[in-house]
Amino acid sequence: MNALTLVFVAVCVFAIAYRTYGLFIANKVLNLDTARTTPAVKLADGQDYVKTNKYYLYGHHFAAIAAAGPLLGPVLAAQFGYLPGALWILIGAVLAGAVHDMIVLFASVRHKGRSLAYIASKEVGKPVGIVASWAVLFILILTLAGLSIAVVNAMFESAWGTFTVFATIPIALIMGVYLQYWRVDDVKGASILGVALLFVAILIGPYVASHPALAGIFTLSKKSISLAIPIYGFFASVLPVWLLLCPRDYLSTYLKIGTVVMLAGGIAMVQPTMLMPAITQFANGGGPIIGGPVIPFMFITIACGAISGFHAIIGTGTTPKMIGNERDILFVGYGAMLTEGFVAIMALIAACTLVPADYFAINAPPAAFAKLGMQVQDLPMLAAAVQENLAGRPGGAVSLAVGMAHVFSQVPFMKGLMAYWYHFAIMFEAVFILTAVDAGTRVGRFFLQEMIGTVIPKFNDKAWWPGIISTSFIFTGAWGYLVYTGDISTIWPLFGMSNQLLASSALIICTAMLIRMNKAKYAWITAIPGLLLAGVTMWAGYLQITTIYIPQGKILLATLACIVLAMIVVVLIGSIKRWIELLQIRTPTVDAYGDTVLVVAEE
Repeated sequence: MNALTLVFVAVCVFAIAYRTYGLFIANKVLNLDTARTTPAVKLADGQDYVKTNKYYLYGHHFAAIAAAGPLLGPVLAAQFGYLPGALWILIGAVLAGAVHDMIVLFASVRHKGRSLAYIASKEVGKPVGIVASWAVLFILILTLAGLSIAVVNAMFESAWGTFTVFATIPIALIMGVYLQYWRVDDVKGASILGVALLFVAILIGPYVASHPALAGIFTLSKKSISLAIPIYGFFASVLPVWLLLCPRDYLSTYLKIGTVVMLAGGIAMVQPTMLMPAITQFANGGGPIIGGPVIPFMFITIACGAISGFHAIIGTGTTPKMIGNERDILFVGYGAMLTEGFVAIMALIAACTLVPADYFAINAPPAAFAKLGMQVQDLPMLAAAVQENLAGRPGGAVSLAVGMAHVFSQVPFMKGLMAYWYHFAIMFEAVFILTAVDAGTRVGRFFLQEMIGTVIPKFNDKAWWPGIISTSFIFTGAWGYLVYTGDISTIWPLFGMSNQLLASSALIICTAMLIRMNKAKYAWITAIPGLLLAGVTMWAGYLQITTIYIPQGKILLATLACIVLAMIVVVLIGSIKRWIELLQIRTPTVDAYGDTVLVVAEE
């Protein structure tokens, strides 16, 4: 199959979906109201609740939700062949992921920009809200630690990548001050300024790496970067959102989307062939990268590229506090997820254009690859071209960078620059992931403030600096410790399962909200994907526990997996019981905004 065909299909599917299904949900299901005051306006505080231009906010939101998942998940799932991954990304992003992101964001906007746990307590009940709080906190710590380790592995001992990533911080501060004080809301001017400075930083990167003194400053060890990332996360959580977090994420979006567009352009020019078969012999299980069968393991391997519970954390964290107009929920929520789906398609193509034997040699441990009886073909040439050892580098990041560099190096006038493109791709992956770490840390701070606030009400005051600093320190310290010690690397496989269970829970909680809003006839748009995802993910979790964790003696992982499953089951049962209660109400009422609802929910 020609890779360009898949790119064309993805663009058409996502464009049509936005103009049809996305508008249907916005107009018929949610009735997005431009006249209704959003929390960003009603609760404006200049710290977290800040009305933000929708394009600027789209950049922040996309940067926050698009982390390792859409890059690495599709690469690892290429083990099954390109067809299962492509189908799940296209169908899942349109009917599940984008629906999830849009409706969760809407729910938070209608609940003062509060968290998923708060929404659960108001829409389902306090017991479910409490369990959801702990489930989200647990999953968020796991996620941020795992994402940070991915950044550490991409940046350590790489002066070029580290310099460029670090350079985005002062550039973001300049943009934030520019927009807040110099040229208020001049997003175009800030964009030109930021992109120009970022372009300079990217060009300077190779020279920094080749200069002995500068290279010594930016060539950091794993331990040094493991300390630097939580410190950055702390400041991103504490400082006003307009100063660092939002401009840096917006700036990073130019690099993210720009690189993906470049990759799509490269594919259009080179028109590489998908060398990986549509379906491989590992679809039934026994693969060297993913041991289980394509169903159900596909659905927890490709997470963020199709649907992700982490998006619910961001969609009820920073983003709803910056929505200035309810109509922006369609563009920011549904639109950003479709963009992430396109990123996942690009990652899948980059992996599948490699020779299968070379792909497995990179992503499988050497002992596992030896058992396959395959002979590498282009790998020695690729390793020499990028000036790195590529064999036995599992995790997806290296093979993705090689695949991207391989495409770019075939573009006219780019021959001989494969080493440059490889290191550029590694830096791109680090930036891609780090933007989710900073936003996730800020959301974690919100969560802790809400949870502690139930006992100490003063913590509910989002402007109280002792509460902001203490909760930021505790939360950052929790995931930062796991990053520094490296223990989270053994727990990372839990993320795929817990992430998808959280997404299914968010959909099912939002189903209760739709029924309460007297929209029961549309409740299927969240109920069907939510229940299907819950079923297939629990199946995958059961297989992980019984066929992988327990046989390998990984009792801790098995125990943690059981805890996650138990917490999510409580949320699902409580939500479904609430569905039944609401469906038995026969007399609607009218809320303060003039909308006909079954029950008036406290905002």
